[in-house]
Amino acid sequence: MIERADPQRSIRQHDSLKRCLADFGAEVIDAPELEGHPNSVFTRDMALCTPQGYIKLRMGLESRRGEEEWMAQMLTSLGEPCVGKVEAPGTVEGGDVVLAGSVAFVGRSIRTNDEGVRQLTSLLEAMDYEMRVIPLPDSILHLDKALMLAEPERLIYCSDVVAEGYLQGFEAVEVQCGGATTANIVCLGDDAVIVERYNRGVARRLKAAGLVVHELDLSEFVKGSGGPNCLILPLEREASALSADRGAR
Repeated sequence: MIERADPQRSIRQHDSLKRCLADFGAEVIDAPELEGHPNSVFTRDMALCTPQGYIKLRMGLESRRGEEEWMAQMLTSLGEPCVGKVEAPGTVEGGDVVLAGSVAFVGRSIRTNDEGVRQLTSLLEAMDYEMRVIPLPDSILHLDKALMLAEPERLIYCSDVVAEGYLQGFEAVEVQCGGATTANIVCLGDDAVIVERYNRGVARRLKAAGLVVHELDLSEFVKGSGGPNCLILPLEREASALSADRGAR
């Protein structure tokens, strides 16, 4: 049985995430509530923002369909150009995509299908991204549970899910998925990251690797299989420092 999130605790935890991002120089843009879509708080999944503009994705979970158009309208209103979209029968959710410099890691998951990967590959290869498609077991909802950026050229990954061969050209911090342990973090730049407070094994590994770890209680969102990366959609990043960020929350 899925434990229900407490609305007031969720708001307080979400506010703490926004404060942490703002403290690191991010311009935080609040997305208005989309009535009837409680999962729309996970803004990462609806679009993929690139230096050229955003790609409108298509949700794999049918009950979340419609969130993509809501986010696309908001991004367009902010002046972000749409440079492509994933169309039926393709599905891609943003939690399955990790952009790391010129490399695009894409998870083939229960939410992102082969046709979605094909369409996304066509769009990103036209932008000169190198595609690395990683098959995921059904137990891993999105790639960001098993692989994320910790620094511009350093990844954190779950070695029981992602083979080391996919990581060529990057330094990597290895962990094992299971329980509260997940690679779902936020890279702030300046050697700093956000980690969910109960993701203690990952926090220890990243501290040992020399990073500054900001541990936030996001336990209400973990109940919905979310983490800090799920709750943000970065729109723009300065090339010189990931800490200067503009994004929808």
